[in-house]
Amino acid sequence: MKQILQKVNIRLKYAFVAVTSTFPVPAAAAAPGKLFAESSDRGAHMIMMFVTFVIISAVLIRIWMGIMNHSAVHHDSIDTIEAQKRAPYLPSLRTIITTVICTAGLFLLSLKTMDGIVPFHGPNGQSNAAIFFGAIGLISIFAEFLWPKAKHYVFAFSIGTLVTFILVGFYYMLFYRSVQQDPFFMALGIMCVVMAWRFLFGPWRPKVKATVLGTFILWLAVHIFMKEAPTQRSAHLLATLIAFIPAVIWCMLFLKEHKQRMSLVILMFFAGMLSTAPVLFYDAMVRHKVELQFFLFSVTPENFTRSSNAFVSGNLVGVTGVQSTIVVTLISFLIVGLIEEISKFWVLKKSGRNFFSSIDDVLQLGIIVAIGFAFAENVMNPSYFLAFVRSYLINPEVPMWGAFFGNVLGRAILTNMVHILSTGVFAYFYGKMLFAGPVLEEEHKAGKIHPIPHMVHSIFRIPEKLAFRRESITLGLVASVTLHGMFNFLVTLPDLLPGNPRTVGDLLGSNPDSPLHYIALLIIPSMFYVVGGFWILSILFYKKECMKERGVLVEADTFIPAESFYSQYAK
Repeated sequence: MKQILQKVNIRLKYAFVAVTSTFPVPAAAAAPGKLFAESSDRGAHMIMMFVTFVIISAVLIRIWMGIMNHSAVHHDSIDTIEAQKRAPYLPSLRTIITTVICTAGLFLLSLKTMDGIVPFHGPNGQSNAAIFFGAIGLISIFAEFLWPKAKHYVFAFSIGTLVTFILVGFYYMLFYRSVQQDPFFMALGIMCVVMAWRFLFGPWRPKVKATVLGTFILWLAVHIFMKEAPTQRSAHLLATLIAFIPAVIWCMLFLKEHKQRMSLVILMFFAGMLSTAPVLFYDAMVRHKVELQFFLFSVTPENFTRSSNAFVSGNLVGVTGVQSTIVVTLISFLIVGLIEEISKFWVLKKSGRNFFSSIDDVLQLGIIVAIGFAFAENVMNPSYFLAFVRSYLINPEVPMWGAFFGNVLGRAILTNMVHILSTGVFAYFYGKMLFAGPVLEEEHKAGKIHPIPHMVHSIFRIPEKLAFRRESITLGLVASVTLHGMFNFLVTLPDLLPGNPRTVGDLLGSNPDSPLHYIALLIIPSMFYVVGGFWILSILFYKKECMKERGVLVEADTFIPAESFYSQYAK
């Protein structure tokens, strides 16, 4: 009798789930009629109705199959269930209700940001949003019945969409409305942006976090491409495809020696793409001349060259003319390199710190972050791949394939290698910082002493491991910023010198017949960063301390008994 009552309760429970899950169905089924009531597009109306009823029917059939399979589990053997490939899984009531609430919440949020997200902009924005999120909700519930892990990806899509709406909405409020004049809204908006950006890199497993970042990037890409004219959109899509090919080749090149989980590689690539956001956001504030009002004071973002020029003219006496221009340019590029390297380091730390098991992991995945950054930079900057497509393929009457491939290869090889080298060196020192304890222990056993941490420990009684960690991260930051900034400076230097020399012969004033005129000035930094960069990274990759597996870092609270604590300090 007790077993019969349990079966009845189980059937009633899942029947209730089935009925509950169909509550949004009438609204979804009736929505197309209302949404298209004022439209003359009867074909779109019929297609929407057909798709809606197909999804509803599939969900109801899957619910009934799940109920029958769940009931059969009690008297069928496991071998029979596996042979028939039956899936007795049914999502919980909480999962279904959460999916419905997330769908409704994203729809309501989209109504508040119609002016920001392009697919939901215009007179039909509400209809488009209702259709889209209604379909997404039904597909999500249907996927959860087919695949138990689908709820994680539904959560990731919801989080990515939510953060996108918040950040894009704030972007348009800041640059296209008068909110920057109100210090209350400005402070609230900045706080929301910081919280949303940190929340985007939440403490989730790699697949979920990669889906969150991928959703965010997808919405931004849709928003950017939908705003462009058709011809410009085609050029941008072609430039994106062309830039993606060398990015994949670079990733394959640095992943062949040490295999990584694909979800972790995709996560790092997406994180690298998003690390361009602080630079692009600051550039947008400078171009729009936004003044940030914060109650008692205001902040006006300045161009790096202008601020560097003010610094040089106000602090370096006697530096004028060409010397002043060279110093200003060098400082500007070092500032840009500092911001970009810190941004890449931040996403590397937030996205992968809990998954690193060796210094080699940190180095390898840091390079993937750099490749993602370079890819996004090539696509977003109108002076790079987009300009190559327009200048050599679209605008000329006859496509100039030679010049096009020359510029693409130069950008894809040289500038990508600069990001790879600078971020790779930073990642190596960051890996030494993460595994400072075992690295120091091994080096002490080998008789090696680090003079600066040892001296700091001897004089200030600071733990040697802590001093070693600070030394490692400082060396990594200085090295990466120097490598990054110096490349940009050396490439720009010929344009700053008198006469704009292009070859070594022009720089040294050699005779016209001198072979030095065949050596371009740009070949010197190019050879160093490409050939020398591969040599430096190869040394780092094959160091024994880098290849050794040391385990995954785990953060945990440790409680020490009071007796042990007091006895330790009483000695």
